[in-house]
Amino acid sequence: MIQPEERLAAALARLILDPAAPPARHIAVGAASPIPAAACWLVKKQGHDVRLSLLHKRSGNPFTEGTRELFDLTGQGRIDLFFLGGGQIDGQANINLVGTGEWPGQGVRFPGSFGSAFMYFMTPRTILFREEHSPRVLVPRVDNISAPGVSPPGVFRRGTAQALVTGKAIFRFDPARARFTLESTSPGEDAASIRAATGFGYDEPASLPATPDPSEAELALLRGPVCEEMLETYPDFCARVFGRKAAA
Repeated sequence: MIQPEERLAAALARLILDPAAPPARHIAVGAASPIPAAACWLVKKQGHDVRLSLLHKRSGNPFTEGTRELFDLTGQGRIDLFFLGGGQIDGQANINLVGTGEWPGQGVRFPGSFGSAFMYFMTPRTILFREEHSPRVLVPRVDNISAPGVSPPGVFRRGTAQALVTGKAIFRFDPARARFTLESTSPGEDAASIRAATGFGYDEPASLPATPDPSEAELALLRGPVCEEMLETYPDFCARVFGRKAAA
């Protein structure tokens, strides 16, 4: 049986390898992001020559000062792809990590934006990722903009969102139009169910495909070598998704 997390990891891996996008030679993954980390390791284990910088890695981590070094690399143009999420995400690919209600998030308080705006501006490719797909997350307009999806003319930024991946669907983002297009849906979903679960407007094709399942080769890598790489850092995730536990 394919786990939802395996399907998401495989979908993210395919986006990383999208031949129409700029090459992802150096990929960074923030803290507590096991599914994006699994996707990156899947790309690596498929034999692609990519460098992975995982902030949450417990041992063998190349960073000695964590995010300071990540920001330095990104500012120098040496990070090609990053992942961002948000408590709220809207149809212009704006993300909100501050909170709902009037500033400074007097409704629901989110964990904080930290370096999200810097990474969004300075990384050529960003994949937005959020497992929950609901109108409370995917909103018409975020209450507070932690990081904008697009910028006015004359504002320097290296890139913007490539796509938004959720537990229900994959959307592609067109920065020229500042608008998403629904690309595919997870099993059990269709155009109507995605429309009902999405608070922002978007485009959709006349014929909507399903997000492909992971191949047998992808599943073998995820459950074997990828899990081995992740056991130390994400033991609970590996136990829940892959049924593997770290050696005592």
